Amino acid sequence: MSDARARLASVEIGGRAPVAVMGVVNVSPESFHPGSVYAGDALVRAALDMVDAGAALIDVGARSTAPYRATEISEAEERDRLARAVDQLVGKLPVPVSADTARPVAARAALEAGAGVLNDVSGLSDPALAREVAAHDASLITMASPGAGRTLGAPVATVRSLLGDALARARAAGVAEERIVLDPGIGFFRDAPVAWHDWDLAVLAGLAALRSLGRPLCVGVSRKSFIGALTGRTATEDRLPGSLAATAAAVLHGAALIRTHDVRETVDAVRVAERLRGALP
Repeated sequence: MSDARARLASVEIGGRAPVAVMGVVNVSPESFHPGSVYAGDALVRAALDMVDAGAALIDVGARSTAPYRATEISEAEERDRLARAVDQLVGKLPVPVSADTARPVAARAALEAGAGVLNDVSGLSDPALAREVAAHDASLITMASPGAGRTLGAPVATVRSLLGDALARARAAGVAEERIVLDPGIGFFRDAPVAWHDWDLAVLAGLAALRSLGRPLCVGVSRKSFIGALTGRTATEDRLPGSLAATAAAVLHGAALIRTHDVRETVDAVRVAERLRGALP
């Protein structure tokens, strides 16, 4: 296993730290998993329940980024949704809040509202996003993103190259190395040269090659469409067992942080897989 360590706000990721679990809440009605969407006081209750179940961080999103859904909203609407949600959560939770956005204006609003982590699905394609993280002395999760017009090759090699590029952008903007975690982008490579579910399987199986970048890895497989493709479960509410199996595989291959809609069940799967990983020769 890699000895790479990071701190996402106050949470240690990687190294000798236990695999951390990050709970997902959304305020975007268009999100691919309706069960993750909360409004009003229900948002805080759901986040507190996740913390009670073992979440080390809470990740809040205000705009669906699923690559197969036509769910675009304006930057202003995302900014307002996200800032309100972060403001609701910060101060009421005993764990850090992460803001899931790839837009600099929304990122700035969320960080000013008290988010300690930015979760970016764009690979920092807009350099202003990394500058916002650095300016607010925040932590960063950045994801391998295929990007428009980019040629995709072999899954693991492509993801490693994209993550290397994102890491270089973060460094150039002044984001502290020890505050950066990388995400291989499970579910985002819909136009790959192989079937998208085969792409995701190859990347999960090849996580060890990505750890050579020297940063801990965050993996999010929760209820995603590749689980549905493998199991025949078309409804997201039916994909929990498959998600737990994929989560265990991710931990066995070296994930240091797991992002999930289902914290209680995922924590159990993570702890079992973590013990098995430690027992492997």
